[in-house]
Amino acid sequence: MSPRAGLTPERLTVAAADLADEVGFENVTLAGLAKRFGVKDASLYSHVRNLQDLRVRVALLAGGEMIDRIALAVAGRAGKDALAAFAGAYRAYALERPGRYAATQIRIDQSLIAGTPALRRTAEITYGMLRAYGLSEPDLTDAVRLLRATFHGYCALESTGGFGAPRDVRASWDKAVDALHIALENWPQEETTDD
Repeated sequence: MSPRAGLTPERLTVAAADLADEVGFENVTLAGLAKRFGVKDASLYSHVRNLQDLRVRVALLAGGEMIDRIALAVAGRAGKDALAAFAGAYRAYALERPGRYAATQIRIDQSLIAGTPALRRTAEITYGMLRAYGLSEPDLTDAVRLLRATFHGYCALESTGGFGAPRDVRASWDKAVDALHIALENWPQEETTDD
């Protein structure tokens, strides 16, 4: 590696995340990243193990960025206001940073992320917001899955132009958030059996 390149795992990760936003996360390669730095592919291997290692690093970076944005949006809010702020920050990140957002959707070995601050913060903020609706386990996990599926599905469709009706996409998003709020307020409780 040329000392002039100034490569570090952190610089490579940020550059790969930027590249993902430009060309799509699935199109990021070590060769493309090496070209960006003007070095040979082999120079990267002293900083990242392989493409999968780089992808995981980008996913963790993006997840941290996304939860920071969400945390700022929901600070001091509760109930529907918090949900709307959470949803808005999620959608904005997904649409403004498409490659990074795609990275947050990859499956990562839980042992690699178990102790990461971003994962703990994501859980704290998400579960904290949902506890304000009076939810506890296993309902918290079910509600998180509902929100993630709804937000991700909507953003994925919106980013590819999947909504063809003339209705304003933002108006439909706001209605979806309203519907989620109603669902969370009226969450179906699991029946318990007394033996």
